Amino acid sequence: MAYVQRVNLAIDHVVSRLGQPLRLNDVSRAAGLSPFHFHRVFHAMVGVTLADFVKRLRLEKALHMMSHGGRASLTTIALSCGFSSSSDFSRAFKQRFGVPPSAFDLKSWRNAHLVELEATVPGAPARLHLDKLPTAHNPDGFRVQIRALPARTVAYIRVRNPYQGDAVAKATHRLIAWAERNALSDGQWLGYQWDNPEITSLEDCQYHIAVEAERFTPKGEIGRFRFPPMVVAQVELRGGIDLELRALQWIYGTWLPRSGYVPDDHPGFEAFMGRPFAHGTEYFELYAQIPVRRG
Repeated sequence: MAYVQRVNLAIDHVVSRLGQPLRLNDVSRAAGLSPFHFHRVFHAMVGVTLADFVKRLRLEKALHMMSHGGRASLTTIALSCGFSSSSDFSRAFKQRFGVPPSAFDLKSWRNAHLVELEATVPGAPARLHLDKLPTAHNPDGFRVQIRALPARTVAYIRVRNPYQGDAVAKATHRLIAWAERNALSDGQWLGYQWDNPEITSLEDCQYHIAVEAERFTPKGEIGRFRFPPMVVAQVELRGGIDLELRALQWIYGTWLPRSGYVPDDHPGFEAFMGRPFAHGTEYFELYAQIPVRRG
């Protein structure tokens, strides 16, 4: 199935259920994509996050109801448009339009945006659909290698709230010291997240720093996990975090839609060349690996 079709199926799912709770697993299932990677695919293809897309459509539907809904209360409108409460609706509305819905000058808005407002009709997703893939750009010259990886067992330390301070660097030093004591430091070093920072608050995210190892006993903060065999799309990176972010955007937005692959149901990996942070925290040498399967 083409990526444009997958994203359009997700849009259809969202548009037809704006008044209901929209769960990631359900939206990604409608697109036939892994929930692990759906948000990156959607953002790369549509240009906004799924959450922002849903919020915009719900606010557009609310405006339509305010304009044509007779004397419906703001609470009724809020719940009809999928907001959890009138306060949630008011907060989102003020963030978008600068004032709460109770103070919104609907008449002036209609006069200024009548054509746009009249076109905002719930249940008409055609105008939201993608017509084609985004234009292909690769100014960094990224190149993908497809690799089949065997099953791997890793020793890991889980780092909570990895985006604050130096918790990841400290955990890495502890795991390196443990690996050296156990003659395991020459294995492949990996970094990965089960959480997606695009949908999980940063303070709730958890990063895993890991080293491939078979014979060891997990104890204390050292955990053990076994990944099944998988195929990954791999890009070699030598540079800063900005390069890695551009690589991921390119993989999801340009390469994947044209590749015949879709993301598989495993986290993406940072596969370090040598030990992690060997060059400090500003420059990295690693492979960005995205697990994939044939679409």
